[in-house]
Amino acid sequence: MLTLDRMMRPKRSRTTYDMTIFQTPSYGEDKGYRNVYRLSIEAEDHADALYRTFRMFNVSDLMPKDFNGRYLTSKDIVFIDEGRKGHFYYRLQSDGWAQVNRVILQ
Repeated sequence: MLTLDRMMRPKRSRTTYDMTIFQTPSYGEDKGYRNVYRLSIEAEDHADALYRTFRMFNVSDLMPKDFNGRYLTSKDIVFIDEGRKGHFYYRLQSDGWAQVNRVILQ
């Protein structure tokens, strides 16, 4: 659904973001994240890239065939790698995406 804000502003250039999804082995855990899937997404900014990723991995028809994880849920982490521009981690919470400092990997 397009918001009024997106309809009124002119289209910005899109950037290709390198995204990595991290999930824990069991739903609801806080430690032991594993790299589940890596993809490239073309989006306007981080918010748009996170929206597209969430949509892709929560609609079964859009989900890639080689994806072995579960649907994106609370406490899952998405890593955005922009190379020299920086590395960004976002954690899905009940009220949306929140930027976090790092991931505790297994």
